[in-house]
Amino acid sequence: MLIYPSLSPSLDGLYAVTPDTPDSDWLMPRVSAVLAGGARIVQYRSKSHDAGLRREQATEIQALCREHRALFIVNDDVSLAERLGADGVHVGRGDTSVTEARRLLGPQAIIGATCHDRPELARQAITAGASYVAFGAVFPSATKPDVVSAPLTLFADLPPLGVPVAAIGGITVENASLAWRAGTNMLAVIAGLFYSADPATAARAILAARR
Repeated sequence: MLIYPSLSPSLDGLYAVTPDTPDSDWLMPRVSAVLAGGARIVQYRSKSHDAGLRREQATEIQALCREHRALFIVNDDVSLAERLGADGVHVGRGDTSVTEARRLLGPQAIIGATCHDRPELARQAITAGASYVAFGAVFPSATKPDVVSAPLTLFADLPPLGVPVAAIGGITVENASLAWRAGTNMLAVIAGLFYSADPATAARAILAARR
């Protein structure tokens, strides 16, 4: 029988998702800044076909997360997460299944699942072993302009799921309070952090909007 993390105090707060860029000199100071600003989880997201670059960037980001006592999650690439000993992996539809990710990474790994605007996908993912589920985009997203939208009312209408829930998509300092008030455990943010003029200040402001 699978044993996997459910509601964890670690899976709470600001969830930083890195933009897809080959420019490590641009990326790493920003990862450090959002961690200094209070992000407790960082997801490394890269669709590059350069396996060496992905491993190099992921290794650097994992070291920064360890320094700040934050969780390190890899997007989609279960093999990379396994090789590095990452805290977990996040999978979407069309990626490695939750079941397979759990089998490969073991009972203690954090497995996140994208569920778009569909609570039934969340229930299926949790049954398969997901540690948390994510819904979005909750606002128009420049990173994924064609992604399915998820209304903020979805979070209030969700039945108890037993795992933390994240909102993602178009979240910024200006609208973070609306997303927090919808009733989510985590805000997953890409552009609103990393393309900010001051990522550390943006991270603090997004967290402050929860109060």
